[in-house]
Amino acid sequence: MPPQRGSGQGEIPAAIEGSASAAYAARFAQRYAADFYRSALGGSTVASIGTGTYLGECTEADDAAYEDAIAAAIDEGVNLIDTAINYRCQRSERAVGRAVQRSITNGTPRDAILVCTKGGYLPLSDHPPESREEYRVYLKREFFDTGILTPDDVVSGGHSLAPSFLRYSIARSRKNLGLDTIDLYYLHNPEQQLAAMTHASVRERLRAAFMVLEDAVSRGDIRGYGCATWTGLRVPPTSKGHLSLQELVTLAREIAGERHHLRAVQMPINLGMPEAIRLETQRVGKTDTLVPALDAAVALGLSVVASASLMQAQLTHDLPSSMRELFPSQRTDAQRALSFVRSLPGITTALVGMRSIPHLTENLESAEPAERSARP
Repeated sequence: MPPQRGSGQGEIPAAIEGSASAAYAARFAQRYAADFYRSALGGSTVASIGTGTYLGECTEADDAAYEDAIAAAIDEGVNLIDTAINYRCQRSERAVGRAVQRSITNGTPRDAILVCTKGGYLPLSDHPPESREEYRVYLKREFFDTGILTPDDVVSGGHSLAPSFLRYSIARSRKNLGLDTIDLYYLHNPEQQLAAMTHASVRERLRAAFMVLEDAVSRGDIRGYGCATWTGLRVPPTSKGHLSLQELVTLAREIAGERHHLRAVQMPINLGMPEAIRLETQRVGKTDTLVPALDAAVALGLSVVASASLMQAQLTHDLPSSMRELFPSQRTDAQRALSFVRSLPGITTALVGMRSIPHLTENLESAEPAERSARP
């Protein structure tokens, strides 16, 4: 089991104290291994396999596939759903919203489901533009002419942490999802800002962003927030793209004291991308000693959500035979790769993109008790 959250994370909002999610988890206690459900995100009980929504085309067929798979996942005990406003031109959020509403209609309490989304990349609408010129026209019409953004607020052609943009993104995500409150709202790859700005400038942008997010908590628009990263936490401090976890927590404390709502980090962790568990990239405390990002997050009391657990399906086949020896009860390479991530101390949830019921069934089979999951 991952460590329990420290007392320094502040008061837990009443809506996520965990009673609904704990009762939900109890329904499936006999089906899964004892460590399948874990404590995270301010006291909620969450499944250690979560469903992601990144891949796919901007089509009605993929919309329907995601909706059906997510609704089925909730019915099978998976209560953490991850998406982002820019995934599939906002269509992933809308599919998540429809799936959650289906599950609520079928009797699953809203507070048992943890919906996580992200803001940072400028979202397209329904379909990608056919040309760069069409994209420029879209940005001007949607963001610049409306005053949501100025061109100076945007880096790398499509990323922003501007307060007005984050407020817009939260409101749009709530509408897409059909939810009054988002359980966890991530800043999406904030290290993208470092491609165009100094660390000092990005720190000030992060401070302003955290202020928006704390205000969103006070309004009931979100329940907690975090940072979803790709490279930022896994590269050394000497790298231009490095993010310091300790600095992020310090910023949150400077803004809201010990009652801040910075809850989680997301980063890729898998057999092919082990940097978060092997490379010493983060400082914790007053020493100069570096520790891996996963260890640092645990020490700082943050929940850790692993993205790309199957490295976008690249780890579903051709794994070395040694993996069969390490995970003898697992039937497929996908199950072995997923079990590797789930077995790491400190991991709260391993995300897997699931658009089909057979894939959902295969992934969940990996979390069954060993005596049940050992199959020919």
